[in-house]
Parts: sequence; structure tokens; C-alpha cells
Amino acid sequence: MPLRIPSAVACLAFLAVPVMAQDQVPAAIAAPGETVVATMHAEGAQIYDCKANDSGKLVWQFREPVATLLVSGQTAGRHYAGPSWELTDGSVVVGKVSGRAPGATAKDIPLLKLEATSHRGAGKLTGVTTIQRLNTKGGVADGPCERVNSFLSVPYSADYAFLKKGG
Repeated sequence: MPLRIPSAVACLAFLAVPVMAQDQVPAAIAAPGETVVATMHAEGAQIYDCKANDSGKLVWQFREPVATLLVSGQTAGRHYAGPSWELTDGSVVVGKVSGRAPGATAKDIPLLKLEATSHRGAGKLTGVTTIQRLNTKGGVADGPCERVNSFLSVPYSADYAFLKKGG
């Protein structure tokens, strides 16, 4: 059964996740003229698949994220292939990468700017135009890829900022 949060409490809770201030976001993932409407912390894994690259060498290729979205330590939704973000209020946004900046270390997946490509359900994510992946920790595939179609799950965390044009 979905978690129900009173809307007045939800509005305050969604803004409680501390994320990088928009004036500190790298230019490659900035969203000028847009306003943050929600921020959430994600804990999960980046899933990789062992496949042959163009030269026939086996390498880890990104497959999908699997993460829980949290606000104040409480589950607020999930993040999965698409990439998609689905909240407990029933709203969903799907995006495509439109910008990237390096993570803090070589072991941290990149910071991303994603353009919303579709929505469903009504709720907090309705009308979101941009998603930013910020403050990434971990998630980079490391080590040998020795068997085709084997999987690697790499723990990661990140903060997601959901923005709308004209706020």
C-alpha cells in the first residue's frame, strides 16, 4: 500500500534534503530560469552488465539504477530504469541526459542534468522539466568483466533536485 503524506507536510519535507545550492551547480548541469520544487536523497546501486565493446573486449556497460528515494530518512519513492523517478504520491517523471559534470572522485558517478521527457500520475513530479543528480558517492564499475551477461551491482548515493520552468 502506498505511503500517504499530508500535502502540507509533504511540501515542507521535500525541501528538507540539503543539496548543492543552484549557484554552486557546475555550468554543464545548470538549469537557469528554473526553480527547485523538490529534493530527495537516493540510496541504491548502479547495475552493470558484462558485454563486448566495439573491439570485442568485455567491459562493464551501464544497465540501470535501482534506488530508494528518501526525505528525512523516510521512503518517498524509487528510481529505476528509464531513467524514471516514481514517488509514493503516484507521480512519475522520465528523463534523458542533457548534460554531465564529473563526480568528486574517480569512484563517483558523474553529476547529471536530465531533461524530462514524459510524466504520468498527478503529484509532486507533475510538470517537472529538469532533474539534476548531485552530490554523487560511488557507483562506478571497477574490476574485471570476465563473463558475458554477468552483472555487477555497485552501491551509490546521490541527491536529486527536481526543477520546473518559471517556478
